[in-house]
Amino acid sequence: MIKNKRKAVFQTAFLLLLIVGTIYILRQQQEMPYQKNTGFVFGTVYTITYQYDSDLQKEIEAELSKVDNSLSPFNKNSVISKINRNEDVQADKMFAAVFRLAEKISDDTDGAFDITIAPLVNAWGFGFKNGINPTTQTIDSLRQIIGYKKVSITATGKIGKEDERIMLDCSAIAKGYGCDVVAAMLRSHGINNYMVEIGGEIVAAGNSEKKTPWRIGITKPAEDSLGTNYEMQAIINITDKAMATSGNYRNFYYKDGKRYAHTIDPRTGYPVQHNILSATVVARDCATADAYATAFMVMGLDKAKDVLNKHPEIMGYFICAGKDSTNTVWCSPKLKNKIQ
Repeated sequence: MIKNKRKAVFQTAFLLLLIVGTIYILRQQQEMPYQKNTGFVFGTVYTITYQYDSDLQKEIEAELSKVDNSLSPFNKNSVISKINRNEDVQADKMFAAVFRLAEKISDDTDGAFDITIAPLVNAWGFGFKNGINPTTQTIDSLRQIIGYKKVSITATGKIGKEDERIMLDCSAIAKGYGCDVVAAMLRSHGINNYMVEIGGEIVAAGNSEKKTPWRIGITKPAEDSLGTNYEMQAIINITDKAMATSGNYRNFYYKDGKRYAHTIDPRTGYPVQHNILSATVVARDCATADAYATAFMVMGLDKAKDVLNKHPEIMGYFICAGKDSTNTVWCSPKLKNKIQ
């Protein structure tokens, strides 16, 4: 009987201690300030907000520097730059992880996502700006060095190319991957409330400083060459998710009276002719969201829906050009209750 009383007293004391401890931790979390760091990386701006008792800018920049040293084609000493120069280099863990994810998504999208497409994009980009499109001969020549199946990686990180002129560019996945890397670093510090944004690609967890899920805007595509129109098409409440958007918001071309975004299909070498103006993807990680958003711009709405049907963990939000310069929207059913 005495033993039972002692046991009950011990259990009660333990429960009270647990409750007090929980209240203390919650109060600390509520009172802990939110930090905000901004900077420049990958040719764009980053903004990182997180709840923590000290500033982690140096740690954030250290992580972003690792990604830059691995994946930036603008960094002459990066792994990808050395691979593009055909130097004898072994890919690091970051490059290998991104390469294998890119390869997986390329397979899943029938080649609509392709990290070898840069020469074609550059050729058409010059043409769009100067009103002189590349010739058929130029496109045919470039297509000889385009194709994700023409490159491979070994278990030890060696990159093989069918043609040494093949160039790799991870721009359509690296920003998302950078978001994931910083988010992982924040979690390693025990941070549960944060938003990492690099050039529009986002990872968010927990709640914002307003104690509500993070509210992320999707910009409305508009013909705005000065880049001054940032009207929102929609606001999405997300937490513990990643979100990426692909789209040529202010750059369109017209054909037969219809408006198209400047998106090049790596499989044909020519601009796509469907009506998607922007594709937003919500996924578990931002590298995945980033790559699929790019692929969906190439694939068109119907084929993008087919891919989404195979992946219930991924959600999409598409803005399409309608009649009379109006826009239409389609989004995954599971995303509708997150739209404000």
